[in-house]
Amino acid sequence: MGVARKRHIAKTITWRIIASVTTFLLAYFFFNEDPDAISKASGVAIAESLIKMLLYYYHERFWYKSNFGLDKEDRDSVND
Repeated sequence: MGVARKRHIAKTITWRIIASVTTFLLAYFFFNEDPDAISKASGVAIAESLIKMLLYYYHERFWYKSNFGLDKEDRDSVND
């Protein structure tokens, strides 16, 4: 039984939510003196999320297809 792409997509989205909230809070901390701090921090978080979701998805797919570091038994189960 293989891993469905929708699983990779779900993992990507849930991780990005966690990471984006962290990015927003960090950006807000840096911009907090600016009257547009919330919109600037939101822009940073949105741009960062979209770019990194795409990169994470392809990174995850690459590693799923790679046999690097897997024992023979693990390779067979991953590639089924």
